[in-house]
Amino acid sequence: MAKRSSLSIRIVEGKNLPAKDITGSSDPYCIVKVDNEPIIRTATVWKTLCPFWGEEYKVHLPPTFHSVAFYVMDEDALSQDDVIGKVCLTRDTLAAYPKGFSGWAHLTEVDPDEEVQGEIHLRLEVLPGTGTRRLRCSVLEARDLAPKDWNGASDPFVRVHYNGRTQETSVVKKSCYPRWNETFEFELEEGAREALCVEAWDWDLVSRNDFLGKVVFNVPGLWAAQQEEGWFRLQPDKPKSRLDEGNLGSLQLEVWLRDETVLPSGCYQPLVQLLCQEVKLGTQGPGQLIALIEANTSTECRQEVATNLLKLFLGQGLAKDFLDLLFQLELGHTSEANTLFRSNSLASKSMESFLKVAGMRYLHGVLGPIIDRVFEEKKYVELDPSKVDVKDVGCSGLHRPQTKAEVVEQSAQTLRSHLGALLSALSRSVRACPAVVRATFRQLFQRVCERFPSAQHENVPFIAVTSFLCLRFLSPAIMAPKLFHLRERHADARTSRTLLLLAKAVQNVGNMDTPASRAKEAWMEPLQSTVCQGVAQLKDFITKLVDIEEKEELDLQQALSLQAPLVKEGPLFIHRTKGKGPLMSSSFKKLHFSLTTEALSFAKTPTSKSMNELNQWLSALRKVSVNNTGLLGSYHPGIFRGDKWSCCHQKDKTDVGCDETRSRVTLQEWNDPLDHDLEAQLIYRHLLGMEATLREKHRELRGATEASTVLEGPGAAPEDGLTQLFQVLQDLKKAHSASPAAGPPSEHRNLLELQT
Repeated sequence: MAKRSSLSIRIVEGKNLPAKDITGSSDPYCIVKVDNEPIIRTATVWKTLCPFWGEEYKVHLPPTFHSVAFYVMDEDALSQDDVIGKVCLTRDTLAAYPKGFSGWAHLTEVDPDEEVQGEIHLRLEVLPGTGTRRLRCSVLEARDLAPKDWNGASDPFVRVHYNGRTQETSVVKKSCYPRWNETFEFELEEGAREALCVEAWDWDLVSRNDFLGKVVFNVPGLWAAQQEEGWFRLQPDKPKSRLDEGNLGSLQLEVWLRDETVLPSGCYQPLVQLLCQEVKLGTQGPGQLIALIEANTSTECRQEVATNLLKLFLGQGLAKDFLDLLFQLELGHTSEANTLFRSNSLASKSMESFLKVAGMRYLHGVLGPIIDRVFEEKKYVELDPSKVDVKDVGCSGLHRPQTKAEVVEQSAQTLRSHLGALLSALSRSVRACPAVVRATFRQLFQRVCERFPSAQHENVPFIAVTSFLCLRFLSPAIMAPKLFHLRERHADARTSRTLLLLAKAVQNVGNMDTPASRAKEAWMEPLQSTVCQGVAQLKDFITKLVDIEEKEELDLQQALSLQAPLVKEGPLFIHRTKGKGPLMSSSFKKLHFSLTTEALSFAKTPTSKSMNELNQWLSALRKVSVNNTGLLGSYHPGIFRGDKWSCCHQKDKTDVGCDETRSRVTLQEWNDPLDHDLEAQLIYRHLLGMEATLREKHRELRGATEASTVLEGPGAAPEDGLTQLFQVLQDLKKAHSASPAAGPPSEHRNLLELQT
């Protein structure tokens, strides 16, 4: 049993930001920190005071986290990036919004006295005496202190205040992991109410010392405890009055905190078995639970439910069967071929999630080179004559300004080149497409052929495939390559327009160049010949794609199952130190790493292209190490240089690490290892929310069954399936009620003063 917390974060946009550059603009980006640990960096939006990001993330983190902070920064090429402002949301604030926080928040100034991090290790004792008692405070060590100096470290010391007296430790130079092991004593009067304050500071020779954080103790509580020892989280100083609120602009955020208690796997087995039984029986099943879930799931949560169900069935090896059932359900209540799979149904959302989970590497192989080429060329492309800006194009030969017709023709040539390259890459990629994706498209193609067998609907099976492949997979990735990890940064305005026009062309090809799609935007006519050729290429590709036999599918899946799933791959810089003493050489070497669920390997040359940042690597390592019984509880974040560790200055190379291993904050990615218990818990939570609706449906079915005297088996079947589900939900309710309430740790709360 475990308590799980997750944050769904959407960084939408900013407005009215202050200008930080001499041009009167800024180059803003966001950094997201959980308890001062950076986990997310958005793309930079260049030359704007009202940036739009639209980036979404899901973060899994320990339930004991304190706050999440959003820093808006201005990127500078030649100097240190400027801090524009921040928004900080505490855990209590997020918990007050059951449906998530959504709206605009004013940016506030970043006060150095409030930017604290780390913990301090203290031992507090009340000593008996013949006269008055004495209070002993032993300052042992600290970890993960904020770096305040230019060298990336601090020179920390500690001040202890009590009853008008102040005592200080020695200064530890160049360390964020200092060890003092110093003890101070104070006279303790009977009934004393004054607090004991322990402050950490960074010593500076010429400027004022920098505040690193403090801990304030309740002395009466300490008197009752007599002795206390532990790690205490450093707190900021009391916040100053805010005179700048609103002057630094605002940030639009959507943040949703969810806490789940995940039970042992055995508790979810009845629910998983019931859902799997429904999928295996298909449309001939007795209870039609999947159909009831689809009918009673609201539009707002349909994407989340679709993703959870898909991941659960992926873990059970039934993803293809689950999607096939959804295809049949949608085909069963669709009469118009033109509207097939065009709504946000459970089938559409599930297939969309499936392609991202199973086909992301395939997408990178097909689209990656084309997207890179568009970004590198940065050509002006525009087909709509009303939007052509001749001044932005430049001059042609002999310095003659180009006409609109010339611009449109050049743009058409560029788009024809990109579209042709994309269709050629797609045609060559049949064998590279994952077997489970090909088999799923085969099922879809066959089901649509059975539903619309007439000659007038000969294109409908192809359009059904392209409605997912082109409209919900390729086109969104072309328009927003960063969101699909194809690029590290958002496109500028010129490149964005090129990508949008290319995505429109792909959509026209995916629609099989129907008159309706052609009439929408007549100015796309210059691409018509390429689109017609593309339709033929795409139909040929789909024919080959769905031509996969059961034996070939099983062979490919078996070969894939023998390989450890890839989690991350890409370049990292490895620090190497040679020699001893002050003249030793230090260098960084670039190696290309590959992380699977079983091993971490590297090579001197890349095996494939990937765009991974350091926090994504750390997140991936934490995921694959979650079940590692040999995981160390602490480590040294520095290096052993000369005769000591650079982080804590300890001289024993085998000394215990000075910082704790952080293994709980992870970013959710599409290729994450499946967490079967968590997916089952999320599905249970959703079914619990619709239980009242399902019971009403159960009463209707039971009434219809009792009224029917002709059909015996099929009439009684729906009641059995729903009855089983209600029993499963009841058992899970009891299991949750019996589980111990996992509240936040006390963290010596009886001793700590409330910081305001």
